[in-house]
Amino acid sequence: MKLSIDDDITKEILTEIMVEIIKTRKDLFYDLILEALEEISLGHAIKEGRQDDFVSEEKIFTLLDSED
Repeated sequence: MKLSIDDDITKEILTEIMVEIIKTRKDLFYDLILEALEEISLGHAIKEGRQDDFVSEEKIFTLLDSED
């Protein structure tokens, strides 16, 4: 016998689970949201800070080898 759940039921179950987590574990939910916002902010900061083209791995190793 094969068990299958349609998308609407899955969505409803997941929504109920998320609401229950938010209600009962506000600290966990807060930490998740905070971490996501930090990751997004870091990504934006990296994009803003990029000014030059990337340096090839070969060039980096050449420079490191020449310092010996």
